[in-house]
Amino acid sequence: MWCVADLDSPYIEKMEEVLAVYEKPYDSAEPVVCLDENPVSPHADLRPSRPLAAGRIAQRDNEYERCGTANVFCALEPQAGRHFTGPTSNRSAPEFARVLRALVESYPQARTVHLVMGNLNTHGRQSFTDYYGKKEGTDLGNRRTVH
Repeated sequence: MWCVADLDSPYIEKMEEVLAVYEKPYDSAEPVVCLDENPVSPHADLRPSRPLAAGRIAQRDNEYERCGTANVFCALEPQAGRHFTGPTSNRSAPEFARVLRALVESYPQARTVHLVMGNLNTHGRQSFTDYYGKKEGTDLGNRRTVH
């Protein structure tokens, strides 16, 4: 169920900041990238499906075997039409740090990458410094601006 925060002044200011970021004209030195993650549960069929044939619709059984869990990080740069996906075993801080490094490194010419993303506890600078060390983690954190 969705919970809508109180529409107080700080909330509205942050919302307007995100909208202003979306309205920025395209600048390859400061790309705007939306980032989110989605937990997934891979499934395996228990019984074989029947393929489509002349006069018959395809059939697939609704029973399945759950094959663990995984996570997919998805990033989109709408103004350039670029997208990235990063499947990971979970959505831990080290996984986030690795995905974000790959994302930032795909913009070598950028002064900063404007990231529009949620505020999970793993999305902070500490994820980078814990995983890559203080110097490299700080450098990585400085290559992004979070909204």
